[in-house]
Amino acid sequence: MSDSDTHRNSLPARTGRIVVGMSGGVDSAVAALLLKQAGHEVVGLFMKNWEDDDDDEYCSTRQDLIDVASVADVIGIDLEVVNFAAEYKDRVFSEFLREYAAGRTPNPDVLCNAEIKFRAFLDHAVGLGAECIATGHYAGVRRTGEGRVELLRAADHSKDQSYFLHRLTQMQLSRVLFPLGELKKTEVRRIARDAGLPVHAKKDSTGICFIGERPFRDFLNRYLPKKPGIMRTAEGKIVGEHIGLAFYTLGQRKGIGVGGQKGVPEGAWYVAAKDMQNNELIVVQGHEHPLLLRGQLQAEDLSWVAADAPSPEQNYVAKTRYRQADAACRISISSPGQLQVVFEQAQWAVTPGQSVVLYRDDVCLGGGIIH
Repeated sequence: MSDSDTHRNSLPARTGRIVVGMSGGVDSAVAALLLKQAGHEVVGLFMKNWEDDDDDEYCSTRQDLIDVASVADVIGIDLEVVNFAAEYKDRVFSEFLREYAAGRTPNPDVLCNAEIKFRAFLDHAVGLGAECIATGHYAGVRRTGEGRVELLRAADHSKDQSYFLHRLTQMQLSRVLFPLGELKKTEVRRIARDAGLPVHAKKDSTGICFIGERPFRDFLNRYLPKKPGIMRTAEGKIVGEHIGLAFYTLGQRKGIGVGGQKGVPEGAWYVAAKDMQNNELIVVQGHEHPLLLRGQLQAEDLSWVAADAPSPEQNYVAKTRYRQADAACRISISSPGQLQVVFEQAQWAVTPGQSVVLYRDDVCLGGGIIH
């Protein structure tokens, strides 16, 4: 079977040192276990990426480190701890705040992968003598006959995380292993349980790492000022006041504060648009309101896995958010930094600041930031 026929790479033959990014969860623990069982020299690396407001109420860093140390002990591997908090604040969090202040809704997990987990982490691992790094992401890589590396969806599409990895470069992908790419989550937990890993039943983390379980609006209010303004319908009727455009995202339903007011029609309300110039929030009723649907989008800050932009002559599918179903589309590239995506069917709540990611079958091609 040729490389081009192989859907995803299996674990490589025994090689040099592999440094595994370990978060304290079951996925990275099993990634390290599988590599160790395959005969590799494995070193675990725990990354501390956030220090502000790092307390037991909202941040699990201390417990995560304890869990990682316990897993490393059971597997029988060395563990390194590194602090990337300064790099994270400079490369990820500062951009996160700039985007929200501009009225957009960024995806910090995408930027964190490109700048921290597969850049700062990779550089540090190389300094530890690593041949390559590995993580517990659900994705795959494939070497082509032309010497390039493709980023693939995971075999379990319901857990696939290639959307968050689409900004990785050829250099990064050529040094990365994803041991879970062929596995379902139920199988990962079974492997962990059978091996006696203490995290086999640990609940998956949710949300953004530096926010934890705290209310998102409360967190954002610590860094961005409130700037109240009018909340109105698409027809211009004032139905309330918003606390600041940065605190809302397109398609948002909960926490708007419209329902139950005298003179305001009953039913679900959604954020449909932001008028930044006039500091007004536009809300509409009905999930399928025309203002919530978009047949096309523009994207900037493009990043292509293969370095070359995909051909406009082909058909693709795209995602404009992580959990979205594939959306058939065609593309055009007006300049090296401008992508237009036209969908066969209008998409719901296409949100500036989020990533649009293109796929051809199971190959993740890259994408850009929705403008």
